[in-house]
Amino acid sequence: MKDRMIIFTCVTTIIGFMVAIQFQSTKEPEIRDTRNIHELRQALTFEKERQKELNEELENQAEMLYQLQQTEDLEPIMTDAIEELKVRAGLTEVSGQGIIIEVSPIFEEDYGGGAIRSVPPYLLRMLLNELNIYGAKEIAVANQRIISTTPIREANGVTLINSNRVTQFPLKIRVLSDDPESLHHAVMASRAREYFSYENLSINSTPINYITLPPYDRTLRVRHMEIVKEES
Repeated sequence: MKDRMIIFTCVTTIIGFMVAIQFQSTKEPEIRDTRNIHELRQALTFEKERQKELNEELENQAEMLYQLQQTEDLEPIMTDAIEELKVRAGLTEVSGQGIIIEVSPIFEEDYGGGAIRSVPPYLLRMLLNELNIYGAKEIAVANQRIISTTPIREANGVTLINSNRVTQFPLKIRVLSDDPESLHHAVMASRAREYFSYENLSINSTPINYITLPPYDRTLRVRHMEIVKEES
């Protein structure tokens, strides 16, 4: 009975936390918005997708809570929940339809401006943000799985993803999507593609019927959590 109460408390806490996030996202910004129409449309699309995901998550948690209340055997339900969390956290290999994006230098290595060593982090972040807005489900950049905590930074002029150097060209970005054709056209008409050209980099996208993305292969570190002691 005590285990059931603990699980019940955990599930209801998750639901409450998500509702709080949803409420917070509807608050008016305190800073004046200076974005242009294109940026506002992108932000609106992103928020609609986020709203949809939150509603689906609330439904899933409510269903799990109902199942926990209706059964005495908790192990299968919790096992399925753990496996689902692993998939959503990017800890498993995933496959499906999608697109492959290739990023290549426009000029050869002997170009007078010097060879391009890697794609600048700010460009990668811009592209990944647009991919998420346009419906990307999972993303891997140069065999590095992108998850919510993935760092993309620069060290000594070289871009690092998950602390791994990303220097090869063409740089391949694999993206899973429910609608590869629409995502492909969105990428080819994206603002990010224009910004890549400013850095002498070209972007080409190809819809693919079946691609596989590797799992996130590093240790996930959980911070700002503490153990809750059981009441005696």
